[in-house]
Amino acid sequence: MSTALEHGQAESGDATGLGRIVEPGTIDVSHGPILYLEDVTVRFDGFRALNKLNLSIDHGELRCVIGPNGAGKTTMMDVITGKTGPRNANVSGRVFLGQTIDLMRMTEPRIAQVGIGRKFQKPTVFEQHAVWENLELAMQADKRWWSSLSARLTAAGHRRIEQTLALTGLEAEAYRPAGLLSHGQKQRLEIGMLLMQQPQLLLLDEPVAGMTDEETMQLASLLNGLRGSCSMMVVEHDMEFVAALAGAAGKVTVLAEGSVLAEGTLDSVKHDERVIESYLGR
Repeated sequence: MSTALEHGQAESGDATGLGRIVEPGTIDVSHGPILYLEDVTVRFDGFRALNKLNLSIDHGELRCVIGPNGAGKTTMMDVITGKTGPRNANVSGRVFLGQTIDLMRMTEPRIAQVGIGRKFQKPTVFEQHAVWENLELAMQADKRWWSSLSARLTAAGHRRIEQTLALTGLEAEAYRPAGLLSHGQKQRLEIGMLLMQQPQLLLLDEPVAGMTDEETMQLASLLNGLRGSCSMMVVEHDMEFVAALAGAAGKVTVLAEGSVLAEGTLDSVKHDERVIESYLGR
């Protein structure tokens, strides 16, 4: 999980990482996309993990991204969140959050602070703490030590935790140690922790890996319920889960060899000969 929780209070700075940090909710999406990647190429020792990748996600959209192993899906998320960037890899191209926030000029902590939350495949929660405490610790707030010493949970914060417990279906587990939760419950808790940060864009990397069928559908219901509250990119291999999210009209992007192979509804990409050949098989 990557959120501002890990990085403390935003420093003064502008959207480029040089001046005042843009507050959540002020991202310019007047032209539609909240995320825009143009000609993004990433090279590792001559190997192109991404090859002139072009991709955009509209404000409020839930986009599913599929593709074979090695297609560049995780590298794409690494670039968006600053884990892989011009400072530590051979990276070129443009990556913007909204119209004005140049993510390629920002550090990983600052990218988290402007409203991008990322969930990795393996759940990361505070296992010795109760579910309620995990959500409270993740709440967007001033995390500098002198502020934390005197911090008190407000009535509004109390309501937000209760709402997040209801949204994630964890009300009955509120006072259980997070380490005692099932795998699927931990995954939902971590998403709840990200939601406490009020992200503008949520990135989820194979969130249903290791889940039972029931847990998979519970998570699909949770993410579908989040539509409109934030934009989401979901990288996944489980096609039933993708179908539950994309439905008949949602857009699915297929990556292969570091670039977009196909894009459209799930039905259209499933019948695309290039996708069948490189990923789905016959």
